[in-house]
Amino acid sequence: MAEAKTPAGTTGRLRVTQTGSPIGRKANQRATLIGLGLNRMHRTRELEDTPAVRGMIEQVKHLVKWEPVA
Repeated sequence: MAEAKTPAGTTGRLRVTQTGSPIGRKANQRATLIGLGLNRMHRTRELEDTPAVRGMIEQVKHLVKWEPVA
């Protein structure tokens, strides 16, 4: 399998923080937040930078902010 490409100087991890509320959102978006370990506002998780995690972030990009961990 191909490894996710990361910028030089990063550890292959992402810091993801929930910035939006799941209230009134579709069930799959709420489930995606829970799958990322985010079920409360302003909660932050450090996750492996994998294609699966990137896809989950893409589904809820309007509810989260993310940055590579240096």
